[in-house]
Amino acid sequence: MNNDKYSIVIIDDETEILNVLSRFLTRNPAFLVTTYSNPISALSSIGHSKVDLVLLDIMMPQMNGLEVLEKLKANEPNQKVIMMTAYSTLDKVLKSHKEGATNYVMKPFDSLQALEKKILEVLKS
Repeated sequence: MNNDKYSIVIIDDETEILNVLSRFLTRNPAFLVTTYSNPISALSSIGHSKVDLVLLDIMMPQMNGLEVLEKLKANEPNQKVIMMTAYSTLDKVLKSHKEGATNYVMKPFDSLQALEKKILEVLKS
């Protein structure tokens, strides 16, 4: 992992979430942020580059986040992933951890600063 810059990929079908997170996170010069509204495109691109962290929505129409997580982990077992969802159930939380998610956050976010703090903790772990 490069200590100067962290490559962060955000995968979410909600354009507004992508825009808000991208604008907020790119204000930190240590973050290089790439966004995808289509998880299939994201998987294709991620396979060709080094990614330090993936922020991944669970509920998406093309492919759900748990399926994406499984594919990410099959390709890169040490990939750090923070799952995001507005529709939390204990089953989804347990399944995402079982599949290898590093952490889990609820949407809407309590605060973007708290999310950034969690991102930094995961990146440095």
